[in-house]
Amino acid sequence: MSQRRGAVVFVILFALLALAGRGLVLSRAEAGENPPWKLCFSPDGHCSSLILEAISSARETVRVQAYSFTARPIAEALIDARRRGVDVAVIVDKSQTSERYSVMDLLTEAGIPLYVDYCCAIAHNKVMVIDSKKVVTGSYNFTQSAESRNAENVLVIDDDKMAKAYLDNWIIHRDGARAYAAK
Repeated sequence: MSQRRGAVVFVILFALLALAGRGLVLSRAEAGENPPWKLCFSPDGHCSSLILEAISSARETVRVQAYSFTARPIAEALIDARRRGVDVAVIVDKSQTSERYSVMDLLTEAGIPLYVDYCCAIAHNKVMVIDSKKVVTGSYNFTQSAESRNAENVLVIDDDKMAKAYLDNWIIHRDGARAYAAK
């Protein structure tokens, strides 16, 4: 896909985000022509189902960047992926080291490498890269509040070039982060 066409696709996607209503899940059939993305808005859209579906589709790798990560169902899906033989690794913002409900220990106890990103004022990413071809992103923090109380969005994009860009960024942040050991 050319850069210009990619820019047009993103303008259209973000226009859909701006125009869509609360709780909307825009399916591929509604969007027409089988677009390479899925879109969801919380709090009423049950957006975690898109994230859990994406994780369950993983066959090789899952790379996660999370600002806030307290959602046990998402953590458990990552642990299940690891048990299936998927290579899973997670980077979190430094705020998670003191977050009361953080899933950091749960993940590391399951053998998932976890890194703490101290790069910036906050590492505000909310990203998953799955099998180097699928990106899960948006404003959605991996928390119960994102699912049930906040106005958030999740965008799942099937595009290997975009996945590579996000994965390259993930590697940069992992290389600058500190490994976390469960307490």
